[in-house]
Amino acid sequence: MLLEEDKRGILLESGTNEIEVMEFTINESLYGINVAKVKEILVSQPVKHMPHAHPAVEGIFKPRDKVITVVDLPTYLLGETGEKKSKDLFIITNFNKMNIAFRVHTVVGISRISWKSIQKPDKTVAGGNEGIATGIAQCGDDLVTILDFEKIVAEIAPETTIQMSEIDQLGERKRSDAVILVAEDSVLLSKMIEEALHKSGYVNTRMFPDGSKLWEYLNSLRGHDNFDDEVALIITDIEMPQMDGHRLTKLVKDDKDFKHLPLIIFSSLITEEMRRKGKELGADEQMSKPEIGHLVRVIDHLLEEAGRRE
Repeated sequence: MLLEEDKRGILLESGTNEIEVMEFTINESLYGINVAKVKEILVSQPVKHMPHAHPAVEGIFKPRDKVITVVDLPTYLLGETGEKKSKDLFIITNFNKMNIAFRVHTVVGISRISWKSIQKPDKTVAGGNEGIATGIAQCGDDLVTILDFEKIVAEIAPETTIQMSEIDQLGERKRSDAVILVAEDSVLLSKMIEEALHKSGYVNTRMFPDGSKLWEYLNSLRGHDNFDDEVALIITDIEMPQMDGHRLTKLVKDDKDFKHLPLIIFSSLITEEMRRKGKELGADEQMSKPEIGHLVRVIDHLLEEAGRRE
């Protein structure tokens, strides 16, 4: 059983651009999940079926008086409703302020690697632009497919992801010419965030698939006389191949030319530990997906403080 205290080592480190990947198998194929998303591992238990649920939703179970939804990952990935084995495991996850269990066949172990060791998969392998493989990691001698669990849950339960209705609830908005840079590796969420920002009046956005690409672009602007017209605010996810959001935050806030830029961490992994870590690195604000309305209000506030709400 993996508990929160077992993950303390990685959570206490700041801006190292490393990730701990938990490797697990489905039909002997290797997959991975960020350890920061994992609460514990349990031997599979009896599950109560829920009518009219998504085909991959196995049902619910109730460990320690808390009801948790179980997603049958073999069914989701392979379309197979195979025999449930007593030796199967439940990986209990926590992200986007939700607890969800994923059925897997075995758990192999944990590898600590650099985000630079994680490559974006080819579109053919990933299943197109919006595939569920967020990266391919080299863990020792093995290639491990890192799954986009946020996208899996968003597909199974669309109501749990970004809702444009939250932008409508903000009322009439003025257009702002402030340039916002966004680092987000999920193609689906990147599109949704950009659409929400445009709808809220922030029409000048530049989207980047990881922290490294945003950092490269920021450096290309270094020394420009009109720098403050070229970037007003940065939004970053935490989990991204090549360079994660914490490393990006550290680089920005340690740089004399960039540290004045407001920076928001917008991630599914905002726990108390992660919030403390982000604060140590200098993030101006941190919030959990999918709270897009809250994100826009925070952008308003930070740009007004900086005198940049135009």
